[in-house]
Order: sequence, then structure tokens, then C-alpha cells
Amino acid sequence: MNFDPMWDTRFAESDYAYGTEPNDFLKAQVKQLKGKRVLSLAEGEGRNAVYLAKLGFNVTAVDASIKGIEKAQQLAQASGVSINFIQADLASFDLGREQWDNIIAIFAPFGQGLRAKLHQRVVQALVPGGVFLTEAYSPEQIQFGTGGGKDVDTMLTAAQLAQELRGVKWTLLEQLERSVVEGRYHTGMAAVVQGVGVKPNF
Repeated sequence: MNFDPMWDTRFAESDYAYGTEPNDFLKAQVKQLKGKRVLSLAEGEGRNAVYLAKLGFNVTAVDASIKGIEKAQQLAQASGVSINFIQADLASFDLGREQWDNIIAIFAPFGQGLRAKLHQRVVQALVPGGVFLTEAYSPEQIQFGTGGGKDVDTMLTAAQLAQELRGVKWTLLEQLERSVVEGRYHTGMAAVVQGVGVKPNF
């Protein structure tokens, strides 16, 4: 079990720790998504899943925190959308094979050991032509201290992302600094890696 109980404590707070608006990178790149089926990894309190459901996607959202799932369900209900929420540890959760048109991971703080294995399962779980979309903190984020904690092991570079997701063709993959404004815990200038990768049709 890789779950840190800190997440239940954070998500039990009355407000939404990372706000209720979707991630900026997801909004900017949402037209890159294909088909209707979306799997969101480490969804947290539901902001990105709700955004996608409002656009008509069939969303399944996974998070290990029961408190996060409860907040996400409340947000979905208030927004008038239906989402399949699953409480599960992503270290052992079965993503399936060639099951998803799209998989997203927005600021999903996994250590390198789990993350590398999960990323290979992501490739297997995408249908041919399916899309993986992610934004994560890069190691330079430690210097900013505007979110993502202090464990550089949960941060990654564009080179690591490309290595861990062998089997997708990147249409966008870059590291940059940008202003992130997502609730109390992600606000300020930040160092991130962004990627959109497509599983080839063969």
C-alpha cells in the first residue's frame, strides 16, 4: 500500500484543496483527446473529472483517498454530471488492456518506482490511437516551493517521462516554468513537465 494518510487529512478540509476549476494544461490540450472514455489517475477532489464529464466524456476517476472521492462525488453532483469514482491504490489497481481512449494524470505524486511501472501499464491500457495527457512537477520545483511537497522522487523530467512511457509517440513533451493557480496548495510560479502522447495504431 502506497497511500499516505496525509491525503485524507487534506481532503477532509471543508474547502477544495486544489480548487474546483480544471487544470490549465488539460483545458489547453483537451481537443487532443480522442473518443469518449477517459481514465483519470489520482483524481483527488474531482475538478478535472467534472470538467471532462461536462464536455461529454465518459469518465472513470481513481484515487486512494476516500475523503477525496467523497469531495469529488459532491462536486460531480453539484455540477450535474455522472462520473464513475473508484477508491483504489494505483500500485495494484488493474487499468485493463486496450480499454481507454484517454488516460490523464494531473500532478499525480508517485515515487519513481511505482510511477515507472504505472506508466508501462498506462501504455498497455490505452487503445491503439489512445492519448495519455499529463502535467507534473519537475525537480526544479523544489526551488519554488509552491506545491508538490519536498520529495524530488515524486517529480520527473521530460526525459524520464519519455523513458517510462516507451510505446507512445509524443506530440507535445516539454519542461517549462509557469504560474499555477490551483487552490491553496498549488499557487505561484512552478516548474513543470507537460506531455501529450499517442499510442500508435499498430
